[in-house]
Amino acid sequence: MSDIAFDHAPVGLAVLENRVIKRCNQQFALTFGGTPADHADVLIAELYPSQEDYHRIAQVLQQDEGAKTGLYNDERIMRRLSGELFWCRVRGRSISPEAPFRTGVWSFADISEDRPVVSLTPREREVAILTCKGLSAKEIGLKLDLSYRTIETHRAHLLQKFNARKLPELVAKLSGMPL
Repeated sequence: MSDIAFDHAPVGLAVLENRVIKRCNQQFALTFGGTPADHADVLIAELYPSQEDYHRIAQVLQQDEGAKTGLYNDERIMRRLSGELFWCRVRGRSISPEAPFRTGVWSFADISEDRPVVSLTPREREVAILTCKGLSAKEIGLKLDLSYRTIETHRAHLLQKFNARKLPELVAKLSGMPL
């Protein structure tokens, strides 16, 4: 019965060991392209927009408060096998919180209908995510070890790229809320 639930879940599921896909379901394959067999024994890095993003997420995961409990979730840009970028809600549970990459179960939900994909630098993505979490420019600067003025510059670029007039409008666009 559990195989039926896993294989036919309405959200993409994958079992990862040391960031290698060991098993995924049909929805995962529909979301990323190919078949479940196409993803077996593939490093999850293949589905990130860049190697830099792959390594950055690893650092975030290891430093995240949820890592202590083995839980993690975020929204990020991912890449389909075709190369198309899309917004994805990612949630995971590590079976071994002391070694979060050893074995975990992850869900991947395509949320690109709610959010347009805009070409962002990895730093702009970080600033966008932290802005949506409600952090001020100074708080983001401290977290990223940058000056608040640098954060304000990144936010100005985000405002321009998303055609938003003010920060609340940018947050609404980033979070996919209707305006």
